[in-house]
Amino acid sequence: MRRRILGLVAAVVTVAAAAGCGSSSSGSGDSPASGGSKTTQVTVGIIPIVDVAPLYLGQKKGFFAERGIDLKMELAQGGAAIVPGVVSGQFQFGFSNVTSLMIAQTKGVPIKSVVNGVATNGKIGADVTGVAVKKDSPIKSAKDLAGKTVAVNTLQNIGDTTVRESVRKAGGDPSKVKFLEMPFDQMPAALDGGQVDAAWMGEPALTIAKGQGARVVASPFAETDPKLTAATYFAATKLTKENPDLVKKFTEAMTESLKYASEHPDEARQILTTYTKIDGAVLKKLTLPSWPAAVDMASLEKLAALGEEDGILGDKKPDLDALFS
Repeated sequence: MRRRILGLVAAVVTVAAAAGCGSSSSGSGDSPASGGSKTTQVTVGIIPIVDVAPLYLGQKKGFFAERGIDLKMELAQGGAAIVPGVVSGQFQFGFSNVTSLMIAQTKGVPIKSVVNGVATNGKIGADVTGVAVKKDSPIKSAKDLAGKTVAVNTLQNIGDTTVRESVRKAGGDPSKVKFLEMPFDQMPAALDGGQVDAAWMGEPALTIAKGQGARVVASPFAETDPKLTAATYFAATKLTKENPDLVKKFTEAMTESLKYASEHPDEARQILTTYTKIDGAVLKKLTLPSWPAAVDMASLEKLAALGEEDGILGDKKPDLDALFS
């Protein structure tokens, strides 16, 4: 994934000038940002996991529409693929884990986080992500992952960074863990079929795997930091400068959506059926994350330090204040 980002950096920086402000349904002169009454179509690049439930719920409740935003969601495998789409103007906003954003910033990619996305619920053994193994696996704890193959959705990112931290805290050698990249929705079958020794999964994949008999042996987010900010919504810096009103409206709508989802977990759970292939039994059992309105800067500093330790941030440290505040 690091190679992918490095290869795309030149391209996304070159096309950054093309990063638009959203396509108005009847021309820029009628967009909300210019004082008109028409809606502005906004495309958001997302990953189809439980974390983005507030976005869909906010769309359903009209939080975006009442601010003149017509939302369109496009799916991607991970934050690393969404970053170039945001900078090129394919997406006006994107959802990405914070490590992807840090890596992109250290490579000179012009992006800025605009509103919080999701955080760990802080519960070890019952978090929104976890490392699962087959029921009869000899792996009993994170320490035993050393020398084993673990599936993650994108390489050299928040998944393997926090898995290494779990292994480190459990007394194992994090450098000995082998990681294999694959989409979340393919992980339960890969684990059950023995293609990997373990898989770091988000919901609903984690609950699906547990339904097949898998055991959770580590909760990397919660074990890294009980208040870990895992992902945020972000935009190209060009958009934040040229259309601050649109960014403000999106941020306000998303903040309202995060609050509503936190206060109405059953509705947040139900909205998953609109963008994932999930059955009723899984829906009832899956674990929800935390959706705070603000990022936790202390946890971001810890993630940045781990990224430096693992060598995925290169020689340049991320400017967390510029990126997240």
